[in-house]
Amino acid sequence: MSLSDPIGDMIARIKNAQDRSHKKVKLPSSNFKTKIADILKNEGFIKDFKVNKENNKSLLSLELKYHSGNPVISTFERVSKPGRRIFSSAESLPKINNGLGIAIVSTPKGVMTDIDARKQRVGGEIICKVF
Repeated sequence: MSLSDPIGDMIARIKNAQDRSHKKVKLPSSNFKTKIADILKNEGFIKDFKVNKENNKSLLSLELKYHSGNPVISTFERVSKPGRRIFSSAESLPKINNGLGIAIVSTPKGVMTDIDARKQRVGGEIICKVF
């Protein structure tokens, strides 16, 4: 099965798992998805993640985080889609929910949050926004 938008699939699986109050969600792994999961963990949106090998395929297992029964991630949106890429310079990176949320940006220096991209003065493709 080939996916035209693996990052969009990752976001949909996380949203669906949170709607059903699942503790964990498994999805096909890639380096890009692992970097996004690392950012989500560092920013406190998920508890932990692991990359497992099962039947010669690597799976990314995310442990979701809840606060008093409600998911910590309230909004998780894809910004740049395969049909329409959204790029931004370091100065014009958006502030998500007045700085309470983050935007995940793919830059020439790697995948990072909008805050880190502003500090390093580097722009790139806005992948998604999380709040």
